[in-house]
Amino acid sequence: MPEEPDTQHLVRLLRRTLPDTLLGIHLHGSATLGGLRPHSDIDVLAVVRESVTHAQRRELVEELLTVSGVDGRRYVELIVVVQGDVRPWRYPPTCDFLYGDWLREEYERGMIPSPEPSPDLAPLLTMVLLADAPLYGPPPAELLDPVPHEDLRRAVFAGVPELMDEVDSDTRNVLLTLARIWTTLTTGAIRSKDAAAEWALGRLPAEHRPVLARARAVHLGEEDERWDDLAPRACAEFLVREITGSYSS
Repeated sequence: MPEEPDTQHLVRLLRRTLPDTLLGIHLHGSATLGGLRPHSDIDVLAVVRESVTHAQRRELVEELLTVSGVDGRRYVELIVVVQGDVRPWRYPPTCDFLYGDWLREEYERGMIPSPEPSPDLAPLLTMVLLADAPLYGPPPAELLDPVPHEDLRRAVFAGVPELMDEVDSDTRNVLLTLARIWTTLTTGAIRSKDAAAEWALGRLPAEHRPVLARARAVHLGEEDERWDDLAPRACAEFLVREITGSYSS
């Protein structure tokens, strides 16, 4: 049986912090794309009527720092969008609030996330609509507009340069995300990271297959993570060439 994500504390936090503006809370990501893996986060989107206030942002960050990845809990990625910023749809969409543990040190130094344009919301909102997994409020289709396919394509392609900057520091995640982008641009489908890697493995030259195969195995909890005996950057560069070709075609 797939592990059920523990989201009750997140729902309580959002309902307590945003009582007058909260429209819906939706699960997405690995939990809805084949099930949680050993390294999977709990991915949640909240839709609100009005932008989160500074005091609410501070309360969300302070609370999430105490629960995300703490005492055996999974890490949390929480994104908040204002309904009027994404419906009617426009590109690039605006992310009103973001919490992710890769930013933990900045939050601990006092950084409070503010609204900013976020092309990454295009695939995220697409996944939310496909998952149709409300934790609070109505189904997501009652709150969100579908993302046009061309906006989905340009959004996933726009994230490639930033990913390449992180090949050495976040190798597994970068390789799996590049495989997912390649899959989406080629097939139009959004797959889980391990399913996207499986798709890509059948299309990689022999010299790059061990790299992506290890990234997938680590993601699934089947191997320990190490890269000193392989060439992950060369594999990533090959994936980027394929991505660029798929985007241009």
